[in-house]
Amino acid sequence: MSATLLIGGRWREGALPPLPVFNPATQEVLAHTADASAHDVDAAVASAAAAFPAWAARSGRERAALLHRAAERFRAVYLEEAAVLLTRENGKPLSDSRKELLYSADVIDFYADEARRITGTHFSGDMGGTHSFVWKEPVGVVGAIVPYNFPVDLLAWKLGPGLAAGCTFVVKPSELAPLSVLRFVQAFLDAGLPEGVINVVTGGGAAGAALVEHPLVSKIAFTGSVDTGRRIGEAAARQFKRTTLELGGSAPCIVFADSDIRTAAAAALRRCFSHTGQICISVNRIFVERPAFAAFVEYFSVAAARLHVTADGVAEPNADMGPMISAAAVDKVAAHVADAQALGARAVLGGHRLTDGAYARGHFYAPTVLTGVTSAMRVMREETFGPVAPLMPFDSRDEALALANDTPYGLAAYVYTRDLETAFACARGLRCGGIGINVNDITDIRAPFGGMKHSGIGRELGEPGLDAYLEHKHIRLNAGGR
Repeated sequence: MSATLLIGGRWREGALPPLPVFNPATQEVLAHTADASAHDVDAAVASAAAAFPAWAARSGRERAALLHRAAERFRAVYLEEAAVLLTRENGKPLSDSRKELLYSADVIDFYADEARRITGTHFSGDMGGTHSFVWKEPVGVVGAIVPYNFPVDLLAWKLGPGLAAGCTFVVKPSELAPLSVLRFVQAFLDAGLPEGVINVVTGGGAAGAALVEHPLVSKIAFTGSVDTGRRIGEAAARQFKRTTLELGGSAPCIVFADSDIRTAAAAALRRCFSHTGQICISVNRIFVERPAFAAFVEYFSVAAARLHVTADGVAEPNADMGPMISAAAVDKVAAHVADAQALGARAVLGGHRLTDGAYARGHFYAPTVLTGVTSAMRVMREETFGPVAPLMPFDSRDEALALANDTPYGLAAYVYTRDLETAFACARGLRCGGIGINVNDITDIRAPFGGMKHSGIGRELGEPGLDAYLEHKHIRLNAGGR
C-alpha cells in the first residue's frame, strides 16, 4: 500500500523506501506508506498551483455541491473501513473512531453550505466622489499538516473551509496515522473533485519541512506540538506566508464547591482519559475548592478505577481507553509521573505502565490520579498528553484563576459552578481561547477554535475558520473620473 502519494488526481509510489505504519496496541505493521521526497512535494505543490485558478473560479454553488457529495460518499462507502483503520493505527476504541469520522463529514457539510455565503461589501467613499468594494478571494495553495490523534477530523477543519473558499491543497498526514486520511481523501475524488485540487504527500518531517518552505504555498494550516509549530511559524514568516497554528494545551478544570461534585467528576474524568489523554483540549490539571476536594477525589478515583483499557479497540468498540501512540509517548508520561512522585505527589491510582497479558506488546499506561501535586512539578507545567489527572485544592476564586493561568498554554479551560457570577468571572479571567462552563467540550462547528499564548495563532471552525482562507481585496473606484 505504498502508492500513497496523490499528485494530480493519481495515486503513486515514491522513490524513497516506504515507511511502516504500526498498530500501537501490538506493534504489528499495518501497512507501508510512501516517504515523500522534496521532488514529490514539489510535484504536489505544482499540481495544486495549476488547479487553483479553475477551482477558485467555480461558483460557490458548484463547490458546495461537490463538498456535499464527498461527505455523503464518505459516510456511505468509506466510514466503516476508515473507522477500523483509525482504531488500528492510533488506538482509540472503534466507537470513538466512528464519532470522529461522522463529525468530520459534518464539518465538510457545514462548510459546503458556507461556500454559498461568501460575500464582500461595498460603501461610498468617506470624503465623497468614490465608491469602495471589498472582495474576498481564496488565499491560494494551502499546505495542511495534521497530527495522529484526530487525523481525519483535524483535516476536515482545514479542507472544509479551504475548499469552500476556493483554495487548493497539499495534505501531509502524520506518518503515525495516515491510513484513515487516505480513505477520507478518496471520497473527494469519487465525488468528482478536479485533478490537483487535493494532493497528498505521506512521509515524515522532511516532507513537512519541504511543504512549509515551498514558495508556491501561500498558507500553512498546522495542528501539532508547540516545538514543531514554532519552527513552522519561523519558516513561514521568512516568506510572509499566512499560518493557522493550533498547538499544545494544558487545560485546567476548576471545580467549585457549589457544583454537583459527582457530575463534575464524571465530566472531568471523560475529558482527562478520552483517547488516553492524547487530545489538545484534555483536562491536564484539576483544581477543586477545598471543602469539596476529598469528595471529588473519592468520586473521581473510584470512577477512574473502573475505566477499561483495551488492547483491541475493534473487538471492544466501547472501551474507555486504548494504547498510547508510541513508546516515546509512554516514556514522557512515565517521566512526568516519576518527577511528580519524587517531589512528593501520591498516586491514588495507577502511576505505572501496563505490560501484562494483552498489553505486553503495545504502548500502554494505566489511568493515573495524583494528589499532593504542586506547581513545581512537570505534570503541572508541561503538556503530559497522556492518561494522568493531577488534583489540587484551592481556597478562593482568585487563587484558582492564578493557578489555572500559570502556564504558557492557553487553549481550553473548564469551570464547574452553579453561580452565574462566578462562571462569568472565570470566563473573563481565564487566558485561553475556549472555556466550557458546566460542559467538558469547547468544540462547536459554528464557533471559533484556537488558542492564546503558546497554544497557537489563528482560529479554526466557525466564520473565522472560513475567513482564514480568504484574502480581502479593496477596490476604490472614482466612477466620475475626477
